[in-house]
Amino acid sequence: MTTATSLHPSSSHPRPKTLGELRRVPDFDARSLQRYIKDEIRTNLLRAIERNETIFPGVHGYDDTVVPQITNALLSRHNFILLGLRGQAKSRILRGLVNLLDPEIPVIAGCEINDDPFHPICRACKDRIASEDDTTPINWMPRDLRYVEKLATPDVTIADIIGDVDPIRAARGGRDLSDELTIHYGLLPRANRGIFAINELPDLAGKIQVGLFNIMQEGDIQIKGYPIRLPLDILLVFSANPEDYTARGKIITPLKDRIGAEIRTHYPQTVEEGMAITQQEAWTRRNSAIHVEVPEYLRQLVEEIAFQAREDKRVDKRSGVSQRLPITVLESIVSNAEQRAARTREESAVARVADLYSALPSITGKLELEYEGELKGAETVARELIRTAVGRVFTRHFNDVNFQPVIQWFELGGELKIADLSSTEDRYQQLANIKDLLSHVNRLGVVDTKDHSAVAAAAELILEGLWAHRRIGRSEERGFYADKPKPPEPRENPPRAPRRGYN
Repeated sequence: MTTATSLHPSSSHPRPKTLGELRRVPDFDARSLQRYIKDEIRTNLLRAIERNETIFPGVHGYDDTVVPQITNALLSRHNFILLGLRGQAKSRILRGLVNLLDPEIPVIAGCEINDDPFHPICRACKDRIASEDDTTPINWMPRDLRYVEKLATPDVTIADIIGDVDPIRAARGGRDLSDELTIHYGLLPRANRGIFAINELPDLAGKIQVGLFNIMQEGDIQIKGYPIRLPLDILLVFSANPEDYTARGKIITPLKDRIGAEIRTHYPQTVEEGMAITQQEAWTRRNSAIHVEVPEYLRQLVEEIAFQAREDKRVDKRSGVSQRLPITVLESIVSNAEQRAARTREESAVARVADLYSALPSITGKLELEYEGELKGAETVARELIRTAVGRVFTRHFNDVNFQPVIQWFELGGELKIADLSSTEDRYQQLANIKDLLSHVNRLGVVDTKDHSAVAAAAELILEGLWAHRRIGRSEERGFYADKPKPPEPRENPPRAPRRGYN
């Protein structure tokens, strides 16, 4: 984001280090520093919209839903809260707000609450400017330091958020405890002229929520024991789970009433959006001698598992299924393929459907199950989700393909069991024995049929898809086999049974 020229000295002049130097910068408008942070964000946001810039880089699937609502809240100068289940990029969005701030702003050097050199609000800075005037040193504060975040936990106190008396500071300075110079500032005043974010707002104790009333409505805070009010300049943003942010939850209604906008986040609405997020976040490009390729259809399968889990009645909807599930599953798949290649002494590997079952711990740990799911067990539910997801991906690619020759091969007594650590060539040769199987791998994006690793991985997906649709059987002991063996054909002229006559 660029900044109005009135806020910063020209590049032809050295950066001011004192208040006097700042006042003497040509064309410098001191009044511009009186802009509130919400006006600063408004200006930069409108400029970004006019230039068609991405408001929140790295956030996918919200362009037509969440981002326009956040934009309206910021243009309205509203404090806002993001309501959503875990893994919906709430923290990423809040932290991305710093990109809407000016690159840097001048502050009085050493001030705990980032005072404006022209309009100080704390007693220490006022006294300092009164005594030092133009020689008062200033610093330039970058935008990254203007964002303060706090995770709400039950042990958070008013002193942590607002401030309190500091008896040690009073003793060292020989001051009375009622002196304003003995204040210990909390996180909120230390975020002055910046953004203050509280994650999981309903987890704050009730009395802490009450302590936010003044800053939300009147724009100032009161610190215990001091007859003063500090008019802070802050954008307040929050996040919460929708289940907690209700009358039955732990949020105080007057605080809820003071929040300007309530914005709902959501999980990816399409598999393609989910794949974009997973590809961005998953650690798949590794500094390793072994190159692992993850086919597109396998990425679709990983994402489909999360979509199926979010729809499954055995999974708790109130907890949700985080986008971290497909991210960690994909990383586990790559790791298993990497491990297999190392054991078989191969320089590269193509991830297979079999690698997905090695990622079961990454699935079961992220599913909060309902009673029915608990009875079945997390691993059983996870395996059934994989089977359903395989069926969906298989249908997407092979909806109009006749696999009867492949099915018939199994019905005539064929069985296939592939060892976990079999080499690429061994797997390819075993799969090539199945009639008409390899002729369909091009549907899965396999261009080079001489790449036996890619061909074998695609052929395994086809077999898994036939099993998912109950066209063939599969077990740990036998591998793939005919679910219903074909009955033997009858002979052409079977002997007739002798007639029974009457005597």
